Amino acid sequence: MQTHSLALICALAAFPAAGAPSFSLPVDCELGETCFIQNYVDHDDSDGHLDHTCGPLSYDGHKGTDFALPTTDAMDAGVNVLAAADGVVLGTRDGMVDKVIAVENIPKLNGKDCGNGVSIDHGGGWVSQYCHMKQDSVAVAQGDEIAAGQVLGQIGLSGRTQFPHLHISIREGNRVVDPFAPEQLGVCGDAQDTLWDNGIDYVGGGLIRIGFEVGLPKFASIKSGMAGRSRVPSQAKALVLFGYAFGSLPDDEMTLTITGPQGTVFDQSVTLEKTQAQYFRAGGKRTPMGGWPKGTYHGAVTITRDGAQLDHQTISLTVE
Repeated sequence: MQTHSLALICALAAFPAAGAPSFSLPVDCELGETCFIQNYVDHDDSDGHLDHTCGPLSYDGHKGTDFALPTTDAMDAGVNVLAAADGVVLGTRDGMVDKVIAVENIPKLNGKDCGNGVSIDHGGGWVSQYCHMKQDSVAVAQGDEIAAGQVLGQIGLSGRTQFPHLHISIREGNRVVDPFAPEQLGVCGDAQDTLWDNGIDYVGGGLIRIGFEVGLPKFASIKSGMAGRSRVPSQAKALVLFGYAFGSLPDDEMTLTITGPQGTVFDQSVTLEKTQAQYFRAGGKRTPMGGWPKGTYHGAVTITRDGAQLDHQTISLTVE
């Protein structure tokens, strides 16, 4: 009897708040593969920040969910923004340029921090807003009737942003609603319901991508997608593996390993010292006399947290 009661409670918890619409994934990408969630709604009413799990993936006053791309190259290739639910377009903005806004030099945007975007009325006071879309990509107009999954435009870098992503915010009247925890804004912990129709797993950090280089890459090159090679000459000055990641916590550990035709080339673990939204670590070895043996090399990057594996990626390189 107790087992049946527990199953019923779990089933009820999967339904959204009464009267609320359900929302589908608002981006045409695969979470954990071609995109990831960088920030969630802030549940800390003080000057600090906490996501709905009491984790660090937010920032003070953040009112939406950020679906991020791994590189600006991915943005340039084009990733569609999708309507998360049926509704009517309340308004749009387009024409703002795509560029990274430096944290230390934020220009006056005159209330246009959202950049290019779309807002949709879902009825009953429920509204969703889509921000930072690519310049000249907005594909709908005010008054258009929209179906869930319809293309609204593409992910961009417009407005106040440091990386290509879609910021989606949801409101009921004047109330900010976190779709991961719609009934508990200002309180963090285990949410009992969700507005996502298929559910979206919380990921508290992990790898964005990894790659090989012939020297220590610059962070800007990693974020743009320029860093990373599939082939290098045997006389390259060095063999370096990097891991680009998000959501670090103090004492997380990143391990970088390179193996080649003759065995292990490099194996090092680095303990992270602080919480960071995005970061990278890299390591490797200078090229030995006579060059690297030709053949296939493998790179592996692992992040561990509290002794458990948080994420792991592998990659191959040809030395010719």
